[in-house]
Amino acid sequence: MNNIAPFLSWLSKELVYGIIITWCSVFSAFGQTNPATNERPDIVDTAAKPMVFAESVVSTPYTEWATSFTPDGNTVYFSQGAIYWTICFSKKVDGKWTKPEVANISGKWVDTDPFISPDGKRMIFMSNRPLPGAPQDKHQPNYHLWYADLIADNKWGEPVHLPAPINMEGVNNYAPSISSSGTLFFCSRDREGHAGMSSYSAKWLGDHFDQPKLLALNGKEETQDPFVAPDESYIVFVSGNDLYISYRNSDGYTTGQKLGKPVNNGDSNSSPCISRDGKMLYYSSARLQGLFTKRDPKNKALDYDGLIKEMNTVFNGQDNILVIPVNIAKKNL
Repeated sequence: MNNIAPFLSWLSKELVYGIIITWCSVFSAFGQTNPATNERPDIVDTAAKPMVFAESVVSTPYTEWATSFTPDGNTVYFSQGAIYWTICFSKKVDGKWTKPEVANISGKWVDTDPFISPDGKRMIFMSNRPLPGAPQDKHQPNYHLWYADLIADNKWGEPVHLPAPINMEGVNNYAPSISSSGTLFFCSRDREGHAGMSSYSAKWLGDHFDQPKLLALNGKEETQDPFVAPDESYIVFVSGNDLYISYRNSDGYTTGQKLGKPVNNGDSNSSPCISRDGKMLYYSSARLQGLFTKRDPKNKALDYDGLIKEMNTVFNGQDNILVIPVNIAKKNL
């Protein structure tokens, strides 16, 4: 019996070490992904908390989404509005974001999802404005992608409608982003026989875009709002309520992996945008749990003035732009 006890102790330690080594190997094989949850714990620090971006300036009691920055990071473009979605921008002066302005190409039709190209010279966006050659006093029934070129400081030239094969009659396109090589990424619903919302990419061939290709970023699940890195090394996108990341490989892109719980907690997220240095994630959320203002039933019931005050804060449950530190690796380590 005296010889059995030390052996059992040694065996139990070997089993524990074996389990640890096995799980380390599993995490390594999945690019540091937790296979039980399909989450990447290395991208969003579990101790990090999302903050409201430019509170009471860019993020207001209303709804904001679709963030995109100029290359120097000192101007942010975003969408705001209820019925008439409108493209706005704010400039950072002396470290503070200034009162937003409506972009000179917006404010008349439904315009949203602005994306500033990596070189800062072009904006691509979604709009229902009239098509070329059609009556110019009535919006078109679909949302198409347009672009405008920079002609001066935050001044854009006449918007140009993207022709086929990007825009198609009867098809809505959303959430464009462009890589440094000119490849266009966007999402579209029920396009060319693909049911539901799907993401696509189309290469720039010098004078026109190639035929868009379907991106199977999350198996057969619907995906939308694909944000591509300037070098196309990764895509951050939306599937369901959650944000995912997919890394480029020899076959295209890896199956998407969820960002951590500080970002994905069950609330509806959209419009991801990564800063140029890969250190900050901007996105729109219907409100992370605990961030909205909660009523205390022990307190006196609100009167009308109290109700108005509650609604006129950024913590009223409307979509706002949130920001959280991230660590985006250049490859799927």
